[in-house]
Amino acid sequence: MSEVQDYPSRPSDPASRKMGTFSYLPPMTPEQIRKQVEWIVKNGWNPAIEHTEPQHAMSNYWYMWKLPMFGETDVDSIIAELEACHAANPENHVRLIGYDNYKQSQGANMVVYRGKAV
Repeated sequence: MSEVQDYPSRPSDPASRKMGTFSYLPPMTPEQIRKQVEWIVKNGWNPAIEHTEPQHAMSNYWYMWKLPMFGETDVDSIIAELEACHAANPENHVRLIGYDNYKQSQGANMVVYRGKAV
């Protein structure tokens, strides 16, 4: 069996902090972001967008970008809102959330744009 590798992510180093499984992967391409949005819509989940400064990603609540998009099924509209949030807050992390109505919890949560760590 191979050894488990320690990933150099430390709370004291904002540049190394990871937020969920996708954080360990390279940044998503626009096509990959679209696939994630399509998956959220296909599951009937309500998309929402949040953002925060990288140095506060682990210690504070994230700012909500507008209200959750209840019942939104237009993938292009959701992507446009993600891009608008990123354009308005270029130094912030921006994450996409898919709220599962049935389980009344987050079914998906991923950072789609990473801000610069301070």
